[in-house]
Amino acid sequence: MPLCARRSVAPPGARTPTRKGPTTLRNEPHSRSADTPTAPPAPRRSAFSPAADVIGSELDLGLTGSHVVHALTPGFCDAASLYLLERWRREETTYAGADPAQIEARRLALRVGTDAPESWAGVLPVGEVVVFPRETPYARALVDGHAQLHDSVDDHTAERLAATASEDARVDELLKARSFLVVPLRLRGGAIGFVACSRGADRGPFLTAEVAAVESLAARAAVALDNARRYEHERRTALAIRNSLLPGAIQEVEGCRIAHGSLPAGQGTIIGGDWFDVLRRPGDRVSLIVGDAMGHGPESAVAMIQLRTAVRTLAGLDIPAADLIRRLDALASDTPGASFATCIYAEWDARRHTCTLVGAGHPPPLLRGPDGRTAPVNLVGAGLPLGLGAGAYEPTVLSVEDPALLVLYSDGLVESRDADIDQEIARLAHALDKAATDPADGQDSLPDLCRRLLHTPSDPAGADDRTLLLAQLSPLKD
Repeated sequence: MPLCARRSVAPPGARTPTRKGPTTLRNEPHSRSADTPTAPPAPRRSAFSPAADVIGSELDLGLTGSHVVHALTPGFCDAASLYLLERWRREETTYAGADPAQIEARRLALRVGTDAPESWAGVLPVGEVVVFPRETPYARALVDGHAQLHDSVDDHTAERLAATASEDARVDELLKARSFLVVPLRLRGGAIGFVACSRGADRGPFLTAEVAAVESLAARAAVALDNARRYEHERRTALAIRNSLLPGAIQEVEGCRIAHGSLPAGQGTIIGGDWFDVLRRPGDRVSLIVGDAMGHGPESAVAMIQLRTAVRTLAGLDIPAADLIRRLDALASDTPGASFATCIYAEWDARRHTCTLVGAGHPPPLLRGPDGRTAPVNLVGAGLPLGLGAGAYEPTVLSVEDPALLVLYSDGLVESRDADIDQEIARLAHALDKAATDPADGQDSLPDLCRRLLHTPSDPAGADDRTLLLAQLSPLKD
């Protein structure tokens, strides 16, 4: 029988206890006399809705909170909400061992009956930060660390609801709650938020065993919410790092128009070992680079950041392209995780109509000429990967007298277990020719071309990072 259909029935001759005012439930040992009614067995987790079984399956705060309130409502209670301490959400300290005058908590999830949260946006909007005074059951649950059980909603909640939507009939139903329960979300000795549940007059009050079941659910939810918060923090950090590494607003310089994009390997990865950059140089020149540190994830990202920073510093010295890569090779040999990194460096001089290329163990660039055909550039020397102390890097100087498209890319676009890399480079060149002659209607062709090529890798599973840098070279005429 589902929990919502249970009623407390005292055996013949037993006294039915009455409850006046709030009750604080504590996990304290107690003795039971012979005439004390036997408590019903603790509800199993399956007594809640199936949403209880997926709590923690998503590393997302909002989804986790939604799973919790869906597990409780409408089968277990008529309304349920979940709040998180605002200072915990912002990764500050909690209120452990303190008794603050008020507590700020953000409503993370809400469900009333089977209504969608959006239908209550004007009354109880998800995401709203509410200030709870010390005397409220919410603050007491957080500070004391114990569930708070009331015969009705507290005065603070009643006044707040009435002031928010005095003409909403649904609010009147919430205010008629026969049983009101607040259970803290506890984690490592402190409270991080709470779950509030209420039942209307047509349902029985919360029993002790039912309170224990909600406490068990809250314990699992607290761990899941902490995991989601940690993941979101790492994701924000990774996004901040990635955004700081983008070339910025440089999309066009004199004689060169640029489009770029990057897709890290795996579904949950944000940053990897690939890097790229676009640097303005004196005299209407521009430097372009695409590199690849071994692996993907935080370790390769650290190596990538160091190499990218070094390239920016060396480019500021305005030294020849081959010398720049030689110095980068020497620096990589002393940088943990940077050995065996590869890169392709290009310097375009729009006034001299020359493009100087230096490779360090990287796949060759592609060049699409005025004849509409794309082919790999034959470098003078492919060069060894960085960090090996080889030092033998030779420049390849191309004369570009007519507009051309230069394509720099990482090996994630051309490596495959089922084909030779030369075949895959030819496949990418063919894909470029096909996409370039069939631009999407109404879209900027160069950025769109970049996006389309990024999503045509040799390995559809995306086992390696993919980075692409397109440069439309336009020689300047005197």
